[in-house]
Amino acid sequence: MNPNEVIAVNEKDEVIGYVEKMEAHRKGILHRAISVLVFNDKNEWLLQQRAAHKYHSGLLWSNTSCTHPMQNEEVLDAAHRRLREEMGMESELEKKFSFTYKAHLDDNMIEHELDHVFFGVSNSIPKINREEVASYRYVSTEDLQTEITMFPDQFTEWFKMLFERVKAELS
Repeated sequence: MNPNEVIAVNEKDEVIGYVEKMEAHRKGILHRAISVLVFNDKNEWLLQQRAAHKYHSGLLWSNTSCTHPMQNEEVLDAAHRRLREEMGMESELEKKFSFTYKAHLDDNMIEHELDHVFFGVSNSIPKINREEVASYRYVSTEDLQTEITMFPDQFTEWFKMLFERVKAELS
């Protein structure tokens, strides 16, 4: 398993090969991804602010954690792994949906992902990995909606798309 490779897939999430991560993001190759959203018992969203030195979207606010599964790694296992690696926490996770998106990012990167989205519930205080995460916070759906509307450039492109889908799932 090479952590610098992503799993290239077709629109049906069938594996078509393995591509170096930076190449996939420079060329906009569709690949498998994971997004984890953790909520507390007040139904507040746990957001992370990406570390400044990330290869794209540094210091932007996003979902609790995200990753690319490695070769032969189940999507649920990847979701748990990354939640531990980034936020230093555990949670039962349930897959809610998948969606495909394509977004142009900073540094001429193109994020083209088939994203598997997992929800979890936890009141734990994260123990963030400073190599991955600059900060975290809990926020209500209403306040988050206001922030995304007023300050969209403070959030990752995929999170803004994900937010609308997740709101529908929560209603």
